[in-house]
Amino acid sequence: MRCKTNALLEINHAFRQKVYVDWKFKNLRNLVSSHPKARHGKGNRIAYRFTTRSLPQLTRFYKKFYKNGKKIIPTDLDLRPLSLAVWFMDDGSKSYRAAYLNTQKFDMNSLRRIIKLLKKRYGITARLNKDKGYYRLRITVESVAALNKVISPHILPSFEYKMPS
Repeated sequence: MRCKTNALLEINHAFRQKVYVDWKFKNLRNLVSSHPKARHGKGNRIAYRFTTRSLPQLTRFYKKFYKNGKKIIPTDLDLRPLSLAVWFMDDGSKSYRAAYLNTQKFDMNSLRRIIKLLKKRYGITARLNKDKGYYRLRITVESVAALNKVISPHILPSFEYKMPS
């Protein structure tokens, strides 16, 4: 997200994730004025992206999730299954039998907040995992089944490879 007077949201993925960008576009099209487009980046990278209009309703979200230009987890976050699934499709991964949410840009208070929320709302146990000087969340092996139960109905087929077993 970016914000001047009002906030906008840019959806930007590798071209191989075109189906995912199109799915997001379909769900956000009332906030968008132009269709997704391919864009050549550095080197051979080809991205596929779209940007919403700058809108007051997005500014509310920006103010809720960004403080002093840094991403945060708000204290009143209601993390629904679809939101968790999109977060996992965007920033999740698996490693052997565990799962990760790449949260390296969040502050420590936000990380602790999301750990408590996952446990309270879904019974999912997550721990801090240091990754190159930053922290990400590791969903424990014991909680992978609970994570899968919550997010699998919303995971697009092209992201099933990310799902831990």
